[in-house]
Order: sequence, then C-alpha cells, then structure tokens
Amino acid sequence: MIEVIEGNLALPSHANALVQLLDEYASDSMGGGEGLTAFAKDNLATELKKHTNAYLVFAFDGAIPAGLVTCFEAFSTFACRPLLNIHDVIVLPKYRGIGLSKRMLMKVEDHAIKVGCCKLTLEVLEGNEIAQKAYRSLGFANYELDPANGRAMFWQKKLPR
Repeated sequence: MIEVIEGNLALPSHANALVQLLDEYASDSMGGGEGLTAFAKDNLATELKKHTNAYLVFAFDGAIPAGLVTCFEAFSTFACRPLLNIHDVIVLPKYRGIGLSKRMLMKVEDHAIKVGCCKLTLEVLEGNEIAQKAYRSLGFANYELDPANGRAMFWQKKLPR
C-alpha cells in the first residue's frame, strides 16, 4: 500500500526523497530534460525549509519515494484570501497510472481548504495531456477572467544569479 503523507523536511528521509524525486523529474522531458545541479542537490532541502509558505505531500511505497507535490501559499488580492500554488507534481514512472497524483492532489486540496485558501493554481505543459486529464478530473480548468479577453498566459523572465 502506497502511503500519501504531508512532507516534513526535518526528517532526513523526506529531505532525501525531495532531492531524489526532483532530480528525476528535472531529468524527464516534462521537467526540462536536465537533472538538478550539484548546488541544488546539496542545498534544496535546507533552502526550502526556510520558506514557511511551502507545503509538501509525499507518496512512499514503504521507504521508497514514489511521488511528490510541492506547493507554495500565496495571496489572492481579489478574494482577499490565501491561495495555494501547486508548483511540482511528480510521480515516478513505475507508479504512474494508478491514481497516485490524484491522491496526492486531494491531500493538497484538503490542506488548502483547512487553511482557508480560495483556490488552487498550477501550470501544465500543453503537451502533457495525461496530466491535463488528471487535473480536469479533479476540477481544474484554464484560467480566464473574461472569455472575450482570452486565457491567462504564464510568462517568465530569468534573472542573473
């Protein structure tokens, strides 16, 4: 039985699982195709622990990490309430197709409701139809305020280090 639990980076098993799962995700084509840098591997758990707005959900098959959802609390000015942004959804290939992402996302939703969030947000690649299907089945949809103005677009600008 695969256990879905809230993450705690004070636990070495969770800190190690975070790095392992994110490295595998980053190495996948849906994660950019390049693993984490040595710097990220060495510092990720320590730096993430500093962010009190972070919320993690892990899936473990016994002691083996199988999945992870990382989230960050933000604030909706329109609703004047917190929101929870789902930043990463990771299920290792061996565990795909058994509803694990849905179980983890339902735990995230339960947490968001408990802390008074007005909504969950996430981004998904256009080509990731499997993830889109899973998200739709949980009630996610494209973001738009007024259909006449179109859907919201997610943009980025990389900054120098």
